[in-house]
Amino acid sequence: MDQIECVVIGAGVVGLAVARALAARGREVIVLEAAEAIGTSTSSRNSEVIHAGLYYPRGSLKATLCVRGREMLYEYCASRNVTHARCGKLLVATAANQIPQLEAIRARGKENGVFDLTRISGSEALSLEPALECVAAVYSPQTGIVDSHQLMLALQGDAERDGAVIALKSPVESIDALGSGFTVRTGGDAPIDIRATCVVNSAGLHATKLAKRIRGLDARHVPPFYLARGNYFSVSGRVPFSRLIYPMPNDAGLGVHLTLDLGGQARFGPDVEWIDAVDYDVDPRRADSFYAQIRTYWPALPDGALQPAYAGIRPKLSGPGEPAADFMIQGAASHGVRGLVNLFGIESPGLTASLAIAQRVCEMASFD
Repeated sequence: MDQIECVVIGAGVVGLAVARALAARGREVIVLEAAEAIGTSTSSRNSEVIHAGLYYPRGSLKATLCVRGREMLYEYCASRNVTHARCGKLLVATAANQIPQLEAIRARGKENGVFDLTRISGSEALSLEPALECVAAVYSPQTGIVDSHQLMLALQGDAERDGAVIALKSPVESIDALGSGFTVRTGGDAPIDIRATCVVNSAGLHATKLAKRIRGLDARHVPPFYLARGNYFSVSGRVPFSRLIYPMPNDAGLGVHLTLDLGGQARFGPDVEWIDAVDYDVDPRRADSFYAQIRTYWPALPDGALQPAYAGIRPKLSGPGEPAADFMIQGAASHGVRGLVNLFGIESPGLTASLAIAQRVCEMASFD
């Protein structure tokens, strides 16, 4: 049986960031990834936005780790030549009755330590983005975009440089936490048993299912779990915007917003669709509702311009109609299993917060 200090399960952006941080501290690390490549699920199916930290309740993990992680991420991307842009975002109120909500979001951002938010009028927003229509806006200069695949390759490279091993096509079938340490059993083409001192469950969409298979972890420490698919649509050609445009959030999420990739191409989304199983198909008929929402802030969107792009799925800890849940980063102090760290509900702003999450996991992990 192979022996190693730490097993990280999941090679998404958070799992790779955790592996990098642990390896940099001199720990022996293996990352077990069920897919045949890194970052094939949530980490590569999102808006690739670097969030400033506006929306999350004060003192929450999402707020704290987003704001801390944002600056860590910008610094890391600059040092590792990961393509990114601090392009800025306009959060817009398209009707007068939305202005109190706009002000509440700006106030929450300031509570979270985002102090450079600027309230501007509709005419001032129009001078920045002439194709935009709104009555008021908040400008967030710290919001940006990043090439998520480049980021994950850089994290993988750093981790491997410091001795970590990335094992693809290695699905975890069971974890035995009875006694001292862990026995991790993998499937795939070359099944192995690994003896480990520390296990980090960063399996994303499958983290809850995996936790239920950990012998020695009380089931009451595994939270309820929901899948929310977000559909994205694109337009052919360039749009007349240079910044990200976000409408007011709704009960299901942040609304259908306009984001840009690093080549200047636009994508719109996500909407929120509650599903029972992982399925990335985009129904072209969902574009009908997109047109109405987008035209509240970009009335000149041409008919027939939208085309299905891709879908992403969020691992959520709150279901339809429930308040948005915080990240759950669960260590021995919560569940009593020494050496085990479970990461549940790591959805947006997980990419932005990834380096800060990794730092927190390192502080919680134990190796004796």
